[in-house]
Order: sequence, then C-alpha cells, then structure tokens
Amino acid sequence: MMRTTVGWHVELEFQEDETHTRAVAMVRLPDGSEVRAHGHASRHHTDANQPRVGEEIAGARALNELAMQMLTKAHSEIDQASGRTSHPIHA
Repeated sequence: MMRTTVGWHVELEFQEDETHTRAVAMVRLPDGSEVRAHGHASRHHTDANQPRVGEEIAGARALNELAMQMLTKAHSEIDQASGRTSHPIHA
C-alpha cells in the first residue's frame, strides 16, 4: 500500500482597532486554487481590551467558515465527477 503525505498551509491575518477584530483565513490547495474566509469579533465596551481574545474569536470564526467552504468545494467536485448529488454531513 502506497502512502502519500500532503500538507496544506493555512494563513490567518488580523486587522484590529480598539473594539473590532477582523480575521482572514486563506488556504492554497495543491491545484493552485485558494479558498478565503472572514471572521469578526467585537469587544463589548465594558470588557477589558484583550487583543489576543479578539484574535482567537475572529480567527475561529474565519476557520469555521473556511471549513464550510472546503466542504462545499469538495462536494461540488464529487458531484461533478460522479454525476450525482452528494450529501455533506455538517459537524
């Protein structure tokens, strides 16, 4: 049995101000395509300014959206190759 090791690199970038954090997640796939997703977090005015927490929330939301886009992309490719409609299972 042959095993192949494949790796993907996911990049996260953040833009922040005093109350908002925006994240962009991007993965480049071996076929040269890129998938991008966005996430956002807002700090309540009574909360302490903790940029790391905003990054974690916005980043997690961007990664979640990236995962959903990847599932949609994969099922679209299954459908094209098989001529049938696949049924994605969402976690």
